[in-house]
Amino acid sequence: MTVEIDPFQLYGTRETETPPVRLTSGRLEVDFKDGNLRSIRYDGAEVLRAVSYLVRDRDWGTYAPDIDDLRINQHQDGFFISYVARCVGPENTELAIDVRIAAEADEALTFEAIALSMTGFETNRCGFCILHPIIGVAGMPVSVEHVDGSRKSTHFPDLIEPWQPFKDMRAITHGVMSNVTAECRMEGDPFEMEDQRNWSDASYKTYVRPLALPWPYRIPAGEPMRQRIILTIGDMRRSPPSFSHTSDAAITLSPGTKSGAMPSIGLVLTPEEVDATLAARDRLAEIGPQELLFHFDPNAGHGADAFKRFAAVAALHAGKSTLEIALPCRQAPLVEAQQIADWMRAAGFKPDAIVISPSVDRQSTPPGSKWPECPPLEEVYAAAHAVFPDMRLGGGMLSYFTELNRKRVPAGTLDFITHCTNPIVHAADDLSVMQTLEALPFITRSVRAIYGNKPYRIGPSTIPMRQNPYGSRTMDNLRGGRIAMANTDPRHNARFAAAFALGYAARVLDAGLECLTLSALTGSFGLIAGENEPSAAGTKRPLFNVVSTLSHLAGQQWHECLSSVPTAVLAFITAQSDGSRSLHLVNITPTSQQIELGKFRLAEQTGNSRLMLDAYSTISAALMD
Repeated sequence: MTVEIDPFQLYGTRETETPPVRLTSGRLEVDFKDGNLRSIRYDGAEVLRAVSYLVRDRDWGTYAPDIDDLRINQHQDGFFISYVARCVGPENTELAIDVRIAAEADEALTFEAIALSMTGFETNRCGFCILHPIIGVAGMPVSVEHVDGSRKSTHFPDLIEPWQPFKDMRAITHGVMSNVTAECRMEGDPFEMEDQRNWSDASYKTYVRPLALPWPYRIPAGEPMRQRIILTIGDMRRSPPSFSHTSDAAITLSPGTKSGAMPSIGLVLTPEEVDATLAARDRLAEIGPQELLFHFDPNAGHGADAFKRFAAVAALHAGKSTLEIALPCRQAPLVEAQQIADWMRAAGFKPDAIVISPSVDRQSTPPGSKWPECPPLEEVYAAAHAVFPDMRLGGGMLSYFTELNRKRVPAGTLDFITHCTNPIVHAADDLSVMQTLEALPFITRSVRAIYGNKPYRIGPSTIPMRQNPYGSRTMDNLRGGRIAMANTDPRHNARFAAAFALGYAARVLDAGLECLTLSALTGSFGLIAGENEPSAAGTKRPLFNVVSTLSHLAGQQWHECLSSVPTAVLAFITAQSDGSRSLHLVNITPTSQQIELGKFRLAEQTGNSRLMLDAYSTISAALMD
């Protein structure tokens, strides 16, 4: 029996997402949500992850338009949808998009939009985005038709492509299953594709308006913009089998072949959170992280006093510490690094390692943009070695894998590589956030392909965004909604974040990470509630228990545990030196999942090989020998 759970426990807000409307046309099935199509399937197989019409502001934030005159008609042979989406921009500018979506059995699915502004409208992007899935698609054959009519047979990128793999696109055709193909034709503008796994999105994105063109740009007043997407399924099977849209079968677990050592767990700390961290010293001791990551950014006003504050926290910590430096590069790197070293020495703060990166490298450099002026990284690293001679030196990016993939650092003199990820760069709905976990193994495998066996760290990687490489700022979230690029997120306070964190750890295990940082102790990225939150100050968030568990597992051997439905349930096993083993399970969906344990038996269970795992819940339990 499914237990009804208060949405606040799951999401940190009682504002729930509008459920999608399921529509069918023969063997084609789609979910219609917020004006767009999600989870487009044929015979139960995912064809496209989404077809959306999106409008972006000058900071790459996505407008949430008002939907007027919505009409949905599901009939025996197909469906029809129409509506008008309205966006309101700065200075009372406005944009209206007239939309028609239609599908008939054995015919193409069409999604047509006409955008019109009577005021003129500024945007970074206005038009269609088509998302292809990555599981079962990465590395597979694809045919691309260009705007000049030429065709090219190639493959979807396997390792993550730093730049656009395909440009000047008119159509793209790929295999869905044996003898079934899908052609997606784009009309109205040139399209190009980017590998969204760069940002940990679980998709390849084909979008309108090449990035080499200027942005933001202005849609002229009174000039309609027409675009259309046509999805055609080619089913060449002689006798397609019957299929079922649903299955009540339990998710099964089975032993895998991979194994390794659990990573160290870190917590990030800024000067602004030192007082709250000192006040929560007992919570810090309870977690026992192996690493504290101290963040220092002179451009944010951090100076000599920050190191006195860091030293006070470091004195409480029995583990190791790393200083993360966003170097301003207004003067020579050696001059700036020496000043920081002098401040550290005066404060008695001596971390075990340094991560140093030019501050400007936190900003993305999209295709067609000019790289910002910056000293050569070799000079930056040489300065760090000169003034911190007895500390390990890490490099990479203080932002995301995207920037590391596009500006690959000279790793020869580095002791480790590091980068972060963030799941709300492009979308912030619950499904999209959890789907980013699918992209993590592609990211870690791509890093290993570039940097080999160099020691490797990830984090801080949290649901809220700590800095925005793609605009001037992160988005304030005063109403506590699900907002892309937001600096706070209500789900961080709830079970959703705990499930995301354990799922994250499970997905990066075989990368052989040295350290994984998924949170801070306090603040908007923290494990405990602050003074201005609904929970009492100092109260543990659900994420606390997951991070604490991972911290206590550090150094233990992990063993692969395969889930029959990894889009719903993830698992792994850990073994202590005495031979005792534990099973770690996470449900990354909003519904309860029935688990068939197979050969595994939980110590507290007797004679029962199944268990029910509630929505966004985690289990870490001892296994019987």
